[in-house]
Amino acid sequence: MKPLPALALAAAVLAALTACAGALVVYGGLYNVAATTQHVQPVYSLLETAMKQSVRLRARNIEAPDLQDPERIQRGAALFHGKCVQCHGAPGVAQNDIGKSMQPLPGPLVDALQRWRPREIYWITRHGIKMSGMPAWEFRLEDAQLWDVVAFVQRLPELTPQAYARAVQAAPLPASLSMGRADGVNRPSHAERGRLALVHHACSACHTIPGITGSSPNVGPPLAGLASRSLIAGKLANTPDNLVAWLRHPQAIKPLTAMPDMGVNEADARDMAAYLATLH
Repeated sequence: MKPLPALALAAAVLAALTACAGALVVYGGLYNVAATTQHVQPVYSLLETAMKQSVRLRARNIEAPDLQDPERIQRGAALFHGKCVQCHGAPGVAQNDIGKSMQPLPGPLVDALQRWRPREIYWITRHGIKMSGMPAWEFRLEDAQLWDVVAFVQRLPELTPQAYARAVQAAPLPASLSMGRADGVNRPSHAERGRLALVHHACSACHTIPGITGSSPNVGPPLAGLASRSLIAGKLANTPDNLVAWLRHPQAIKPLTAMPDMGVNEADARDMAAYLATLH
């Protein structure tokens, strides 16, 4: 067997040393994950660059509707105030304590148009950003409402605190939005979308669910093999309609259950049930 060329050998040694150093940092607990200690600037810049490039790639073919429509902007003002201010603040309005304390810091969106195109703001609002606290609002708002938010974000740079307050008062947030999206009720159920909905309705925070990454929580029972069980919650026959009813209103079916009502709408519940039906 011929000896490896010196360059290849050096590369192999360097790779091995790098792997060992990485393992030491991870398994030795050397990297401080506390929110009271920031990333060093090179790490922060690397993560931010990766995020920006990812968004730009995935949003490149999105076509924006008319974002100058005054009614759309007015609706967006109410949605922004009801859903976004707690983390991002607004002209004359501070973030709440959660928004101020998040890492990375969400920050105000007054300068969003200096960094993002409208289609990219839409993509971020719809899909969220991993490991940042930014949620995927597609599971809470209808698609037209996502664009309403984008339309209003475009107006933020020109709003004084007084103008912002007037815009919000002119269009109060619809009460129905507190219960989530209403669109898509009559469309066919979709198992893959149901897998995502189980994450974004926080089901994987309590349950270990095959096909969903997580930290193996032990709050609720594992959902592996759910499709093969005869009963749901020990009470209902395991049918698609009963599973949808349980996902939407568990305490109405079993008042003493610790499972809360997560505000799941009909369409998302049917998608979630479709995915759970694949877990034999």
